[in-house]
Amino acid sequence: MRYCVVFLLFCVLPHAFSQSAQQPNIVLISVDTLRADHLSAYGYPRKTSPHIDQLLAAGRRFDQAYTVEPLTAPACTSMLTGRYPHEHGATRNGVPMLTNLISLPKLLEKKGYDTAAFVSNWTLRTSLVGLAEHFQHYGEVFTRKRWFGLMMGEATGEDITDQGLAWISDRKKPFFLWLHYSEPHAPYRFQATFAQAWGLKNREAATRIDRYDSEIAFCDAQIGRFLAGLTPVSAPENTLILFVADHGECLGENQYWGHGRHLYEGNLRIPMGITWAGRIPAGVATEPASLIDLPRTVLGLLAYPQPDHLAGFDWTAVLLGKGTADASRALYFQAHKGAVQSQKAAERGRRRGLLEVGRLQNHIKESWRVRSKKIRRFNLAEDPREQTNLADARAKLQPETAAWALEVEQGLQQVNEQELIMSQEDLEMMRSLGYID
Repeated sequence: MRYCVVFLLFCVLPHAFSQSAQQPNIVLISVDTLRADHLSAYGYPRKTSPHIDQLLAAGRRFDQAYTVEPLTAPACTSMLTGRYPHEHGATRNGVPMLTNLISLPKLLEKKGYDTAAFVSNWTLRTSLVGLAEHFQHYGEVFTRKRWFGLMMGEATGEDITDQGLAWISDRKKPFFLWLHYSEPHAPYRFQATFAQAWGLKNREAATRIDRYDSEIAFCDAQIGRFLAGLTPVSAPENTLILFVADHGECLGENQYWGHGRHLYEGNLRIPMGITWAGRIPAGVATEPASLIDLPRTVLGLLAYPQPDHLAGFDWTAVLLGKGTADASRALYFQAHKGAVQSQKAAERGRRRGLLEVGRLQNHIKESWRVRSKKIRRFNLAEDPREQTNLADARAKLQPETAAWALEVEQGLQQVNEQELIMSQEDLEMMRSLGYID
């Protein structure tokens, strides 16, 4: 009997511990329309994000992270599938992704994970984008009249946190949970509790940026509440947490407010971090990173096979202190029209919605406006606010940017056309969100 106990201790239990280490619970927290430079973790003087700051400080924070497209549905689909928009098909809000694609949650489900998502942005309705196919449970949390008091079409961060905490409370298997928070998406509600701490007494005294910051602080508090409730359910050493924004937001730079139609830095730069206590040392990655890196990196950290089609870079070796990243890595972007809105647009398909393609390498960002043929070229090291276009009317695209533009165009032509017509309810909601002119 004694020998049997020893055998179990030295053979069976270590195996169980290693299995636990290889199958941590995974939480993906994404925040809509969140600029990196409005978080105190990235040097913003206003203390907008104490809970997010603490999370990012506990793991690896990415200092040069970018989205692939400044629209919610395309960016989130890329984040989950490891494919660019012209590959997965959801190039615009209201345009569905291709069916039967491989995705991170599908791969994790095959490895024994329970998977769930709780989303609060109307553009992520599965009838519009098709993401429910990739989760065992896809919670569309549209319980409030958040946008302009119209229809029940959104949710607050409080709602999303409540749903997430309820779902994890009775998990018996490893889980993958995606929470998508809508704040600070326009119209930037004034969150008085947080704004007053900065000396802003009422909405009338607040600027649009003040209101945007107060939305970040509100969302941060709800994320903090979720993280506090997560710890008793899933110990930090058994929890891999991914934090990211789907895209940023221009706040008047280049005479542009909002997101989606341009590849300015305010739209593209995002906060991103990966935390796993005891496995990923705290630190800052200064090399270029993209939200499209997340599927490959999660699979790498779990030592799972990676499908060949995945774009992006596997940060596993860097995160574990066993490798380095390429500081001269090129990043790629695209911008499309906001939303399909009519039968005419549906007949034109995805390709006619392309507005701009771009490429960034060694601080030089070059983009090409498809209709006007205008080239924008900026040296971000010297001109981070993109005030001086280095490309005059006679300039030609760099070969690498031209090749990317061709790849996107050809990819859009090859993507199977699907039904692109939205319901009247969806059209009204898209219009209220500013995605239809």
